[in-house]
Amino acid sequence: MTDNSPHLSASADVPIVTIENVTKSFGDNHVLRDVSLNVKKGEVVVICGRSGSGKSTLLRCIDQLESIDGGTIRAAGHLMGFKEKKGVRVPMRESEIAVQQRDLGMVFQNFNLFPHISVIDNITIGPVRILGRNKAEVREEARALLARVGLPDKENAYPRQLSGGQQQRVAIARALAMKPKVMLFDEPTSALDPEMISEVLDVMVDLSKQGMTMIVVTHEMGFARAAADRVILMHGGDIVEEAPPEKFFGNPDSEHTRLFLSKILSH
Repeated sequence: MTDNSPHLSASADVPIVTIENVTKSFGDNHVLRDVSLNVKKGEVVVICGRSGSGKSTLLRCIDQLESIDGGTIRAAGHLMGFKEKKGVRVPMRESEIAVQQRDLGMVFQNFNLFPHISVIDNITIGPVRILGRNKAEVREEARALLARVGLPDKENAYPRQLSGGQQQRVAIARALAMKPKVMLFDEPTSALDPEMISEVLDVMVDLSKQGMTMIVVTHEMGFARAAADRVILMHGGDIVEEAPPEKFFGNPDSEHTRLFLSKILSH
């Protein structure tokens, strides 16, 4: 990205996400090994890597969908999953973690829309029930969000009546309705047919241009080239490469990166 890109100009010196020496294991499987990463406000960071490299687990740990075994995650002003009492770190209850999660928008692989309610109700249910906001006001904002993701005529449709790409765009609108400070995307196009991928990526590129802080786990290298400020490769639970797109794709330092790119770009 060039230095005058909208989301870079919005960046602040203080990171909005700070990950320090985070570890996570599932039994004997060490999924994250002392991972550290800073993300500034307005940055777009793309995380890629082979299946099992830890990238999706890292995203889920940021949002506290998975607890961490060691280290620290601070996001949107929160010490995620913990509170400090007299200098001692104490794990939070689920209800307290839920308050922290309001500042993070999460978009999953498989949309996770409520099938029994309409599109507009999917978008408004969080702000109304969780934030206690005025329903009429939220519905107007939801209509604006649907227009923003290119679906102004789908507010009364049900998820089953939409294509996969349309459902994922509704999922993005639903996350944005909570007015998050950071958006997390976990392989948002992996469940889509090829012809639907671009319609979702176009919305994400537009978000990046409007200054949204985004951490994106994806194999879509075209998106990484077009929208990322930094691209990260994870391998074996570690970050093995972290560079601007030009260097990541043109002159990577890690042999793991060169091998990954040779495989993924040849398809």
